[in-house]
Amino acid sequence: MSADPPGPPPRRGVAANAQLALLLEVTGTPKPGNVDRHHDYDDLRFEHFVAGGVGAFPGLKRAADGDRVGRAFERAVAGMSEQRAGNTQFGALLVLTPLVRAAADGDLSPAGATAVVDETTVTDAADFYRAFEHVDVAVDDPPEGLEPLDVRRGADAVPTLEARDLTLRDVMAESADVDGIAAEYVGGFERSFAAGARLRELDGPVPDRAARVFLELLADEPDTFVATQHDRKTAERTTERAAAALAGETDPATLADELVAEGVNPGTTADLTAAALFVALQEGLDV
Repeated sequence: MSADPPGPPPRRGVAANAQLALLLEVTGTPKPGNVDRHHDYDDLRFEHFVAGGVGAFPGLKRAADGDRVGRAFERAVAGMSEQRAGNTQFGALLVLTPLVRAAADGDLSPAGATAVVDETTVTDAADFYRAFEHVDVAVDDPPEGLEPLDVRRGADAVPTLEARDLTLRDVMAESADVDGIAAEYVGGFERSFAAGARLRELDGPVPDRAARVFLELLADEPDTFVATQHDRKTAERTTERAAAALAGETDPATLADELVAEGVNPGTTADLTAAALFVALQEGLDV
């Protein structure tokens, strides 16, 4: 008597899909300017991102289990930082955490993610600030008059947050016009969901799809991390170069070599690609 054929593997949980999204994001090659399988920076390498994705899991699991968004994010960053490079996926975790919570709540949609953000509290904002104590994050100087809320102050800014009764959503709204992740928080995660749908439309290995979606995102809108690291003109020029690669006028691999050599790292675009991978995985993207 023959044995029954093995059944389908158990379905991954929400937190596991979030971790897998982080790992798949860094395997996409080429992603011009980003660390990938073929491109490293001197102090930021492929294995650091793999280790960061593994370390972030306990925090992501907290979000999936219903913990507060701020607390889950801070714990994910703390775990992510336990590798020699420090900050590998801060922005990706920031955009992923409310999406993970929305998925765990049974409504991974723009409306569901927006509801999660709208329910954030001052305590969540305080945890967001505390996360900056784990890693160095490139940010712009705050506008005049907002120095007490400089995120680089970490926990020292918490009394000001409490005095002004600022929730995490409020904090994101303050920088949504200059930060692509903050814009997702107040804009219904529009680019994350659109890119997730695009990943499912494409064919081929998932890392190849991720590289394609990364290039499409970069060609669509200037990367705010590039603008912070360099300036707005460099970010706009990088978008033009990505569009040329997308149109076949430039080899994406050549552009990747050039941007790494120039130190132009479209980190926000990579963060959104990770978010898109999570959305796609939750919606049935097969790996």
